[in-house]
Amino acid sequence: MKNLIYVLSISLFFSCHNQAQVSDKQQAVIDAEPVAVPIKDGKARAYFASGCFWCVEAIFESVKGVEESISGYSGGHTTDINYEKSNTGKTGHAEAVEIIYDPEVVSFATLVDVYFGSQNPTQVNGQGPDKGSQYRSIIFYQNAEQKKIIEEKKTALAKKLDAKIAAEVYPFQKFYKGEDYHQDFEKRNPNQSYIRAVSIPRLNRFKAKFPELLKEDEKH
Repeated sequence: MKNLIYVLSISLFFSCHNQAQVSDKQQAVIDAEPVAVPIKDGKARAYFASGCFWCVEAIFESVKGVEESISGYSGGHTTDINYEKSNTGKTGHAEAVEIIYDPEVVSFATLVDVYFGSQNPTQVNGQGPDKGSQYRSIIFYQNAEQKKIIEEKKTALAKKLDAKIAAEVYPFQKFYKGEDYHQDFEKRNPNQSYIRAVSIPRLNRFKAKFPELLKEDEKH
């Protein structure tokens, strides 16, 4: 995605030492207690990472009951995060989306189905052409009930595919909203080369797979 290349010049010792520190910090994120986001004005929030957030945002916004999908970053050990830093793959964060939805219309369990059904669930550290830890699949839970739903669906999918599912399961901590130019990127830039080659085909595959979940204006 977006073809950014970073050239890093550091010594082997520093690199290994730094990686060990990052691993410890990331483990602390994985082991943390989840943070629950309260329902506000009848709307709940859920958080997912599944490759390029341009793609994921558009997929969830096509689903009945989803009011909005916001692109950003989550899952990492740093508090100072932006697009450029995310692309280094050193922050622990992945490109993620915040889903604002009506739980009376669409359940968290259905959103998990959308999540698993709109990606290659066995691809590690990326989706499609987007590769790197910043594009890895993570599904976030805010309480024990959500964690149980995720783990049961992940186990069932692994059995069905007879393969290991790549998605990591993290306790939700914090979502960092992405830069303004990333929001609704697919909708605003339908002729951009990446959107035409990757995002729109991915969205169309999802629509063909789950027509019953689509908003009326998305059924075409």
